[in-house]
Amino acid sequence: MLHSHVMEKPPPLAIPALHQFFLGLTRRCFHELAVGDDTVIAYVAAVLTEFARSDRLYVLRTRRGRAVDSVADMRRAADPTGAMRARAARKYIGDYSLFMTGLFRTHVASRGALDYYVEEGQRSYRDVSELDLSLFRTGFLLFEQLAKNFEDYSGALDYMRKAHFVRSGDQRPFAQFLKDVEGWMRTGLSDN
Repeated sequence: MLHSHVMEKPPPLAIPALHQFFLGLTRRCFHELAVGDDTVIAYVAAVLTEFARSDRLYVLRTRRGRAVDSVADMRRAADPTGAMRARAARKYIGDYSLFMTGLFRTHVASRGALDYYVEEGQRSYRDVSELDLSLFRTGFLLFEQLAKNFEDYSGALDYMRKAHFVRSGDQRPFAQFLKDVEGWMRTGLSDN
């Protein structure tokens, strides 16, 4: 059985070096492909920084504590009441879908879920934009842009992965990514 709400967000990360790493790399890759503006680039870099820790990547859990790691299960689990909780759930699903279809595209495609994740990411960001507009919140244009150009941004992250993240064939993709992030944090990102 799944929890019916998004877990409370952990306190903000205190990893400015990691954020600067992702911001620089995102800026470089998005500019090389001529996608996104500075606002989108900053947002995507923040998502990468946020999801660099598994406790932030998997905020939904089953009643037994297992991480919910599929968008379909997330949609079933994230059925919050109230506009702000609905917005947080939809934003999380959009962010997760972008992260997965970008950096872990091969994994998502191997599960036969790439098109579904792209559609859900677009739908989630569109929902956030509409909720923000209805609540008179600024930023609704960013989420409209994320929805409209989701495939371009996801493709740019896939390009980033191919160009800058080398994977070992014998490890699970998430484990290797987290191992890479831990190494970057330990070395102070001096190699980048």
